[in-house]
This record gives sequence, structure tokens and C-alpha cells, in this order.
Amino acid sequence: MTTLKLSKKPSESPVAAMKAPVRRNSALTRDRTVTPAKPAKPERAEATQSRGERAPGSTQREPSRQRNQPQDGTSHESKPARQQSPDSRAPSTRPINPDTRRQDSSSRDKADREGAYRNPPRRGGKARDGFVASAFDKNRSNKETFAGSSQADLPRLSKVMAERGICSRREADEWIANGWVKVNGEVIETLGTRIDPNAEIIISSYAQEYQAENVTIILHKPVGYVSGQAEDGYEPAIVLIHPDNQWEDDPELHKHNPRQFHRGMLKGLAPAGRLDIDSTGMLVLTQDGRVARHLIGEDSTVEKEYLVRVTGELSDADLKRLNFGLSLDGEKLKPAKVSWQNEDQLRFVLREGKKRQIRRMCEMVGLHVVGLKRIRIGSVTLGKLPVGQWRYLRDNERF
Repeated sequence: MTTLKLSKKPSESPVAAMKAPVRRNSALTRDRTVTPAKPAKPERAEATQSRGERAPGSTQREPSRQRNQPQDGTSHESKPARQQSPDSRAPSTRPINPDTRRQDSSSRDKADREGAYRNPPRRGGKARDGFVASAFDKNRSNKETFAGSSQADLPRLSKVMAERGICSRREADEWIANGWVKVNGEVIETLGTRIDPNAEIIISSYAQEYQAENVTIILHKPVGYVSGQAEDGYEPAIVLIHPDNQWEDDPELHKHNPRQFHRGMLKGLAPAGRLDIDSTGMLVLTQDGRVARHLIGEDSTVEKEYLVRVTGELSDADLKRLNFGLSLDGEKLKPAKVSWQNEDQLRFVLREGKKRQIRRMCEMVGLHVVGLKRIRIGSVTLGKLPVGQWRYLRDNERF
């Protein structure tokens, strides 16, 4: 076997092949405050030839338009450059006051915050109603003067709106914050503003549309459910409000465009009145503040009718006391209408709703309540609504 030995030539080091760095021998530093002059570009040979001429051995080709080239055919290089003063890049020699800089920054931040607060509409109320931002800023001082000049003995705007039956106080505060309320032609957005009781109040159409979307539901509450919040392990009656429990004979289901139930209807849905856990019958749940105030407000006079099954003896004198003459918690009760429905059942018609009022009234005359059912509130009756089911308040129904 023959062995060949190959020798490798030593290659030069790559470091040694690199050129040595060029260093300036001059110790002078360049003046950086002056813009250095750009070197002149060498003219191409094609530029010296006219458009009609053609170099020998070459083919004539139309020059292509470059990107961002002006439409008039001129190049960017042909336009005069913007003159820049030699001292434009030089640092300013004017002394800067830190306090002035801080004050200017805070004022700009404040202006930005105020502009961001005033200009965008909240829930679309002010902008969609046609209230222009400039008009709002123009009348801002007038509104503040109007709110500040009101005296302490004048009622609040939300209270006046509730007393006129426009909406509830909670809804009034929300509408005021959205810019949906005008008083004597002025948009009021300050909560707690006091006004003249006889002032003209105009409500935006968007507030009326918002209010029309509120639902009111009639529920036949069974025994064992509480009216409001869950307590002592008992469920609230609102858990019964779902599509499976809607009454099949509800007129809303048989309309051409029936109202579709969705979970958003449960938001803000609250009982307008009590019904004890041991009682059954008609319970009203509503999102409409007007309905709630009409039924359970301090000045409410809506009648509520009950059928009460009792045990015990009732004299004619005690029957008169049930109609008028009893007091609860040191307060005289309003006149009621109490009569016999049959031999073991009484019919109560009340215009107030104190806690466990009927049961306590019966105990005061020696009767024991074994069953209580509410069948009417105002002019709306329970009717044939089955126990545990619900229906919508019809458009032609009023309490």
C-alpha cells in the first residue's frame, strides 16, 4: 500500500489581512453646529445626451417613473432644498425655569383631561340629542350660576321629576348624568341641582326610549319563596323568571312580533311590594321606576286585594275594628275594606302594606290566618295565571 502525505500551505491570518484603521492626524474637532455640505453627485453619461439621441450599441428605453416622483415629470433633486440656518441645531442659550416647565405641563394635562371629559358623550345622550360641545361650553357658566343661585329651600330636580311621575329618583339621577334633562331650556348635568317647583322640564326622546325598554312582570308566587333577597335558606322569587316558567297563554307570546326573553331583563328587576314567605298570589317585578313608585311610594294609594282563610270567632265589633280602628307600631292604620267572602274566608282591601299587616291585624281580633293569597293590585288581576308561572304586563293594563 502506498501512502501519500499532503502538505497544507499556511494561510494568512484574517486579522492580518484587514486594513489598518485610518486615523486623523489633525486634533481639530468638527463644528457640529453647522450642517456639513453634501458631496456633489457625479453626472451620469446618459444625462449629457439629449432625449432624441441614443448611444451607439444601446437600445432606446423609456425612462421609468420612480416612486413618489411628481406628476409634472420633474425629479425631487430639481426642487430647491429647504434652507436651514446654521444655528438651528445649536442648543438654546435661553435659561429655562423648571417651575414654568412644570406649570406648562400640568396645564396641558389638565386641558387634555377636560377635553376628554367634555367632548365624548356618556352613553350617547348628549351628542345624539344634538347638544353641541361648543354650546355646552358656552352655557357652562350660565348653568353653574343657575345651580349656585338656587336656594336651599328649593326641591331637587330628581325629586320634582319623581313627584310629577316622570320617572323614579334613581332614573332621574341617571338621566341627568347623561344630559337628557332640560330645565327652562338649559341642560342640567349636575346631580343635586335645586330648581323652581314650577319650572319647565323637558325629557330627551332617548330617555323615553330607554324607559320604554323596561319590563314589568306579573308572577304567581308560590309558598316558600321570599319576595326580595334570599334569606334563611329560602330562594328569592326572581329565580322563577325564566322562559320555562312563562305562561303559555301569555298574550305577549301570541303577538305577531313576540317579545323575546333574554337575561338582560333580569338586570334591575325588583319586586314592587312584599308578599310573605307563607303567602301566595300576585307579585309584581319591574324595571320601571314609575311603576315601583306608584305601587310602593310613600304617597301610594293603590288598592291591594287579598283572600284570607282564617280560623276562630269574629264578632261584628271586631269586624268594624278591622275596617278602621287598629294601630300597628304606634301608628294608626289607614281605613280598610274587610268583609266575609265565605264562612271561613275574609276579603281584605288595603291601601298600605306594612310588614305582615294582615296577619297581625287578625291576631289582634283573635283570628288565626291559615292561608293568604293576593289576587289584585290596582286594576290588574291575577286571573288564571298558574302558581309558579309569570307573564308580561300587557300594554293596555294600568295599575
